[in-house]
Amino acid sequence: MSKGSRYTGERRYNKYSRENYKDNRDNRDNRDSRDNRDNRDNRDNRDNRDSSYDKNIKKDREGWLEGRNSVLEAYRAGRTVDKLYIQENIEGATLSAVIKEAKKNNTVINYVSGDRMDSMSETGRHQGVIAVCAAFEYSSVEDILNKAKEKNEDPFVFILDGIEDPHNLGAIIRTANLVGAHGVIIPKHRQALLTPTVVRASAGAVNYTPVAKVTNINRTIEDLKKEGLWFVCADMDGELMYNVNLKGPIGLIVGNEGKGVSPLVKKNCDYVASIPMKGDIDSLNASVAASVMAYEILRQRM
Repeated sequence: MSKGSRYTGERRYNKYSRENYKDNRDNRDNRDSRDNRDNRDNRDNRDNRDSSYDKNIKKDREGWLEGRNSVLEAYRAGRTVDKLYIQENIEGATLSAVIKEAKKNNTVINYVSGDRMDSMSETGRHQGVIAVCAAFEYSSVEDILNKAKEKNEDPFVFILDGIEDPHNLGAIIRTANLVGAHGVIIPKHRQALLTPTVVRASAGAVNYTPVAKVTNINRTIEDLKKEGLWFVCADMDGELMYNVNLKGPIGLIVGNEGKGVSPLVKKNCDYVASIPMKGDIDSLNASVAASVMAYEILRQRM
């Protein structure tokens, strides 16, 4: 049999026969299905890269708006939109206006698949647009510094490095208020934002403690250093917190629940302090660790 022959045994292969056409079609359908599944999996993985806190924020339906006109009117009314989801591969004049407003207001935009938009939607009429609005208005870093000046106190601020659980964020804001901190600074990416769950978990502290949202926390740290602040973060390899001078203008860095403080932020800190622990496990909940460090700062400030 010559190379490339279409004979199999004594039977000639006819690619146009009914039986083989069905086999080819089934193979093609299976291949297409597999390709589509792989593409969908890759797309879903890309969608999920944003931040795991999306799973938490999805529970806060009070802060969600669906539909192009609803979201556009929210922007025009001056509402703060923390996050905007846009369905891939759709167009339209109203949609273009929404995207223009989002960019003008520095909103985080995520382009996601139609399947994911459908799964996120509660109304089923999202029109390719879902907005997550802040449940409370943000302040500025300048507002936080001005609050310290008004009280004639050395600035005391919390800077959060990727706190993704809204309950942790609310608890940290509550602690910040109780220890006399002048404000909390959070990044706009990969971070729980001011959702209704956060507001509830703060037990009303967001009404008294300014929360500022910034694009780059390392740049913010550098700017605050120019204002005279020193920065400390908690890490097991640090010096015992009781031996660290935490008086004067101070910024407390609180790291992510699982990863802790990121290496670049840790490098930017003036002090690395450790919390003494004598139990069988080696870490504290992020909001609890923040409280322990914050109260040591308060003790030294008193």
